[in-house]
Amino acid sequence: MCKVGRVAKERIGLKAEDKILKDHFEVICNPIAQAEILNQSATELNIMMALCVGHDALFIKHVTAYTTIFATKDRVLGHNPMAALYLSKSYYRRLSEKK
Repeated sequence: MCKVGRVAKERIGLKAEDKILKDHFEVICNPIAQAEILNQSATELNIMMALCVGHDALFIKHVTAYTTIFATKDRVLGHNPMAALYLSKSYYRRLSEKK
């Protein structure tokens, strides 16, 4: 789980204006803790789905098992990396059409 540890963003010095939802409780991701948990579980292969760009690099640096990336998320798609694929024949089709 991306939010393992549930460390509040304020704890590392982020202000409300730096958060996605300014007036809500938000936690930071901890890809190093995720890697350590999987290391303790002695996984042999990890398939990453939807860690943020940058967080995936930290995870791979700290995990001991082979790891491959299936999809990486970003804020452009609302942290839903597969949305463009799911909607490629409908909503996102208009992006590739010539007007």
